[in-house]
Amino acid sequence: MNSLKIKRVPTVVSNYQKEDSDDGARQVGGCGRNCLKQCCVQGARLPLYAFKRVKEAVNENASSFDENKEQPLPFLDSLVLGEWEDRVQKGLFRYDVTACETKVILGEYGFIAQLNEGRHLKKRPTEFRVDKVLQPFDGSKFNFTKVGQEEVLFQFEPSNIDETEFIPNAPIDVENCASVVAINVSPIEYGHVLLIPKIFECLPQRIDRESFLLALHMAVEAGNPYFRLGYNSLGAFATINHLHFQAYYLATRFPIEKAPTRKITSAGKGVKIFELLKYPVRGLVFEGGDTLQDLANTVADSCICLQENNIPFNILIADSGKRVFVFAQCYAEKQALGEVSQELLDTQVNPAVWEVSGHMVLKRKEDYEGASEENAWRLLAEVSLSEERFQEVNALIFEAIACGDVDGKGNVSDYKVEEVDGTRPSHEDAGAISNSSYPAAMVSGKQECLVQQ
Repeated sequence: MNSLKIKRVPTVVSNYQKEDSDDGARQVGGCGRNCLKQCCVQGARLPLYAFKRVKEAVNENASSFDENKEQPLPFLDSLVLGEWEDRVQKGLFRYDVTACETKVILGEYGFIAQLNEGRHLKKRPTEFRVDKVLQPFDGSKFNFTKVGQEEVLFQFEPSNIDETEFIPNAPIDVENCASVVAINVSPIEYGHVLLIPKIFECLPQRIDRESFLLALHMAVEAGNPYFRLGYNSLGAFATINHLHFQAYYLATRFPIEKAPTRKITSAGKGVKIFELLKYPVRGLVFEGGDTLQDLANTVADSCICLQENNIPFNILIADSGKRVFVFAQCYAEKQALGEVSQELLDTQVNPAVWEVSGHMVLKRKEDYEGASEENAWRLLAEVSLSEERFQEVNALIFEAIACGDVDGKGNVSDYKVEEVDGTRPSHEDAGAISNSSYPAAMVSGKQECLVQQ
């Protein structure tokens, strides 16, 4: 099959992101930019937040959303906000995101529209492959070791003493490949940061168990239901092939968090898997787990299955780590094949995790002023897999979870996927994606993202 490519205009996430794609191949010895490469990082120091590993079960029934209940501000939450505000005062962001117009669109789900014209400025065109989810890391391209140390807020690591620690001025642990939290200089919302696992290992943008557990720990440690983490695979609008998660604050529920769900199976060790109902993008929701690691392993194994089968996907970690949404999507491929209408293409909206979750980041004032639930629904419906393909993909996921040996390290789990519930609730809304009837047998899926007709 011929390689599919699409002109991609990546968002600038660092002030040191190259304007000229050839610059990344230059030698950087003694660059003087105070970056995170070997030329500058030796002897450098950053704050360190060392979290206590969560061992107890994740209580999915205890929702963090309670607008009438005041809770103490967790330390990580205050640390992120304080350090982020410090970078605002230092003028490190490309625009003032708090000045961007935002509104809740009238309708059942309350899609959120934001006019963010600043994110559309100062970008460089590049050729970005959309037909390959797993691609090797390329050190000549922009990666997060090239950011300035002033853009990094703190190191984020598990504690060695089984207690949470904060060290205001700790050496950067290059030898053990520290994980760091940095600002996104082109923010979508207040407190927009990047979690970069094992930054010095230069991992490509691909999910593994350890890194996903780190992201879940960050959601738990923040303890704020309005702080969500997101992930975009290659082919699902990630623009940098260096492993990272995004996160920001938005003080309202995402539409995806309001959508009804139906339990379709259990994955063992207390993890439950649900299907989204009456939402424009078909997806799965993971909850529970005897421990946080059980939930992380199940979600990670599902995503490893997707990326190994070359299926682009997005992840949303919500409700302080209690719920994880996973969406396989094929918008970029449909775009490359000319299957997306010109009207949608003209909006220049790339439906990544935030858009799929219902936060529509718009680049043109006319789209913002004309924003409606119908328009949001029409765009997101193009993202979704067809019903038939969705069932094929889910069968692959359930089989991978049952096998357990999908992490490439021979770690076989004892997951046992229960028989899928094939019951079908009443079809209340003919215009919405509803429940699907799952076959009991596992069927093999194709390895490309099929175009929804």
